Amino acid sequence: MFGEIEGTGFEVLDAEFEGCFVGHARVERLWTGARWSEGPVWFAAGQYFLWSDIPNNRILRFDDTDGSVSTFRQPSNNSNGHTVDRQGRLISCEHLTRRVTRTELNGSITVIADTYDGKRLNSPNDVVVKSDGSIWFTDPSYGILMDYEGERADSEIGACHVYRVDPNGAIQIVADDYVKPNGLAFSPDESVLYIADTGITHDPDGPKHIRRHTVNPDNTLGGGDVFATCTEGLFDGFRVDLDGRIWSSAADGVHCLNTEGKLIGKIHIPELVGNVCFGGAKLNRLFICGTTSLYSVFLNVNGVSPV
Repeated sequence: MFGEIEGTGFEVLDAEFEGCFVGHARVERLWTGARWSEGPVWFAAGQYFLWSDIPNNRILRFDDTDGSVSTFRQPSNNSNGHTVDRQGRLISCEHLTRRVTRTELNGSITVIADTYDGKRLNSPNDVVVKSDGSIWFTDPSYGILMDYEGERADSEIGACHVYRVDPNGAIQIVADDYVKPNGLAFSPDESVLYIADTGITHDPDGPKHIRRHTVNPDNTLGGGDVFATCTEGLFDGFRVDLDGRIWSSAADGVHCLNTEGKLIGKIHIPELVGNVCFGGAKLNRLFICGTTSLYSVFLNVNGVSPV
């Protein structure tokens, strides 16, 4: 059955999408009250979910055991993207301080990266951790373009790159041909790195696509062809399920792309979506960061575990 399924939020564009959701499942709004929601991350051990409310300078916490929402950290240095490393520690991108940090198990903060070649980063945006412990992040200029999500400043680097931080702390540029690199995620086997470019935000002719890179044995990147172009707004943050499909934010909700980059279905959300994350005990629940609200929906797929 193709088209939007009334009352569910799901829209089927290809038969492949029909197996991705449960027929009676519904999109739920869990909480509202943010200004711009972003950077979702699931902590399985504590059964809770964190996400950023960037302009309000805070990280929020949804407790899946009782449905409560509380403030996890404020101020958060206008944090944006988050992930969890292989030791269960929070990795965060901070706009205000222009750095990537790790929250240790005792609550202390370790700086992972704040400069490259002696120059301050722009405003790290989104981050992923590979199984070898390397940390990969994007560094567009959104946090230094205005005071709303950071602090207005000039770019010291003069460009927007994608970086890799090795376990020994060495930082390398892995992609230098992006306008505004944004969300990123590895394929299930880590042979591919997908990276969004949201250059259209400041150039009407700019990119609004996801590119596909081959991850070489030495952790350099090859390829970089356009995998998919967004049909509604732009691709911001996204996640990958165990079958390799991409679930990405878009202007009208969440877009599901198959492994060939074809748009096979949508989850409609009544506001602009910034990012998504798989969570729940079986990683079959998609948490969705709308502009002001947190939504979720149970799916018939499972996300890739970050640990």
